[in-house]
Amino acid sequence: MIALGCGLLLLGILAYVFYPERHVEAQRQKTRLEYLRERKDVLYDNLRDLNFEYRAGKYVEEDYRAQQTILEDEAAGVMAEIELLESQGTGSPGERAYPPQHVKSARAGGPGFGA
Repeated sequence: MIALGCGLLLLGILAYVFYPERHVEAQRQKTRLEYLRERKDVLYDNLRDLNFEYRAGKYVEEDYRAQQTILEDEAAGVMAEIELLESQGTGSPGERAYPPQHVKSARAGGPGFGA
């Protein structure tokens, strides 16, 4: 009797866990501009963390400078593309977003950069 009860409980649990949901909401597509803004925030957080870890003594000078240069260059490209898309009024899913290689590269000097 106990084995039958446990079996029914197991079947119920498996049905509950693995039964496909019928009303799955469609996820909204992000625009290129939204993606770039999120990427910018991530890059700024990474730069902030890198500066903190360098000051804490976890990085040697050469590694810190190399990582900082990579992150700043990527952030500059993202910022340039954001400015390009905002000036053109693009960024919706149906409009063409320009890849980073078409954007003029410049070193950024905004918040989050520097030692």
